[in-house]
Amino acid sequence: MRAEPQRPYVPAESTMHELTIRAVGLGILFGIVFGAANAYLGLRAGLTVSTSIPVAVMTVAMFRILGRFGRQGTILEANLAQTTGSASSSLASGIIFTLPALFMWGMPPDLLQMILLALCGGLLGVLFMIPLRELLIVREHGRLPYPEGTACAEVLKASQGGGVQASHVFLGLGLGAAFKALTSWLKVVPDHVSLALPWPRKAEVSMDFSAALFGVGYILGPRVATIMVGGGLLSAVVIIPAIAWWGERLPEPLFPETIKTVAQMSSAELWSRYVRYIGAGAVAAAGILTLIRSIPLMLESFRAGAAQFGRSSAARQAAPARTARDLPLSVLAGGAVIVVLVMALVPQVFSVIHGVPRQLLAALCVVIFAFFFVTVAARIVGLVGVTSNPTSGMTIAALLGTAAVFLAIGWTDATGKAAALMVGCVVAIAASISGDTSQDLKTGFLLGATPRYQQLAQLVGVLTSATFVCLSVLLLAETFGFGGKDLPAPQATLMKLVIDGVIDQSLPWELVGFGAGIALLAELLRVPSLPFAVGVYLPLSTMTPIFLGGFLRWLMTRNQPATTAESRIDRGVLLGSGFVGGEGLLGVALAGAAFALGRKPEGLGYAWAGDASGRLLGATAFALLVGWFVRRAMLRT
Repeated sequence: MRAEPQRPYVPAESTMHELTIRAVGLGILFGIVFGAANAYLGLRAGLTVSTSIPVAVMTVAMFRILGRFGRQGTILEANLAQTTGSASSSLASGIIFTLPALFMWGMPPDLLQMILLALCGGLLGVLFMIPLRELLIVREHGRLPYPEGTACAEVLKASQGGGVQASHVFLGLGLGAAFKALTSWLKVVPDHVSLALPWPRKAEVSMDFSAALFGVGYILGPRVATIMVGGGLLSAVVIIPAIAWWGERLPEPLFPETIKTVAQMSSAELWSRYVRYIGAGAVAAAGILTLIRSIPLMLESFRAGAAQFGRSSAARQAAPARTARDLPLSVLAGGAVIVVLVMALVPQVFSVIHGVPRQLLAALCVVIFAFFFVTVAARIVGLVGVTSNPTSGMTIAALLGTAAVFLAIGWTDATGKAAALMVGCVVAIAASISGDTSQDLKTGFLLGATPRYQQLAQLVGVLTSATFVCLSVLLLAETFGFGGKDLPAPQATLMKLVIDGVIDQSLPWELVGFGAGIALLAELLRVPSLPFAVGVYLPLSTMTPIFLGGFLRWLMTRNQPATTAESRIDRGVLLGSGFVGGEGLLGVALAGAAFALGRKPEGLGYAWAGDASGRLLGATAFALLVGWFVRRAMLRT
């Protein structure tokens, strides 16, 4: 099957402003905003969202404002701005999925080390994608849809007729930040509600009042949101009561708990001490199953990618068309060598490793895993999109491989664990960035952008956002800490458990194995195991607003004409993206204020209303926010 011919929106022979200072500047600005917001969301809920579309529409709006004082921005400038800005979100994903584990081990990295790790992963992800563009984007056009990239191209085309869509993002930003201020800064309403069920014993349902999580649910859609809340309900109303019933007569604490008996533990304590390990086993098994299921695709992608790397630069640059010009392979070769030398020779990258031989071993593990998973991730997201990119599974595989190597050579102390995690961090960032880069290149291919300008924009996005994303993570760590109620950092906790399990062999393997069995059963029942396992792993309170968002998307679009349903989905996605950005930015600002003051804001409090009235007040405020969202998404204009 041959690739379908493609006529870009802007013809190859056309000359148009593209790589400009204001396009890059706006991309950097919006990248910093959404990078910090995604870092908060990932630490809060264990997932991130693609930000290409909201950055694109916000850029178009800014171009219209700036156009009153000079030249109007072009569609290719807007595309370059979103290419620059979207890099930060992928960078944030790799960082928050891994590095918080170092804080939990009591070995917190400093800002310089975090920036160096982020830059190494980000640069490798972009550089390894240079020779893959022709294979995956051009030759596979018509077979790899790249859903976010295609959607972003359509949004940019539609934005040429008016900038109304941007108002949804800005309104979402404002409302998301305002609601977060009410619950976490002023604290005039509670941020969650819980209800103990009369039966079964110790069953409890709960819900976080979070604009961001509600927006994530709308973006994900009803199917994924329902599967995730199904996993949460399994934990809350089946597994926890079953443990409570089975262990109520045990006279001694049940491992891994060492102090309280099962009968003495609350529902939250049962989740923390037992269900979390079951969920970790489910997520790890689901991630590995996802990779196993993708082995044929992975091998095909790797073979094709390796062959593409072997092509000569002259052959790749034979076509003189503007839309076929990539950065030369000399940039890839030189950049990759520099990154490897930095990892092998600069002590601050792997600060816990002493000696060049061990640093070189870690650098080689990074290059091998990054090269493989960059090739794989760029192909997989072409089919399932960035949101479904199995970055966690790839990172777990890289951690297992690296930890096994370190175990084989006897490097099993705390520095070995930290080094393995740092390798996983760089690989996770590289795989995540490659998925985002491929989506952006698809957008550019459809619009008629210049590939080398987009590749440069991705490099600029990585270089400029790394400091701000890492600084946000440090502020959040200083204020809230990781692994607690405020910021559970679920993915990083999972990575920590994986490394501990391989090197220390100290996990409750029965619980982990039970979780793996849940993932296998989900696969046998043809239920997507990864979102279901994430639901088992995370508290039900996190899943319920996500489910509400997905359910309302279904309710608002069912039995509607295709054009009406699509417009409601588009508006809702932009509003939801604004909710994510607004709450995330307020969360980072809250951390910055707490760091400056030396304490968390006490707020006004709602104790005057009493517990029951306070919960009712919070539920009413959240219902008003959801009602506004529904009304706005259903507007005809």
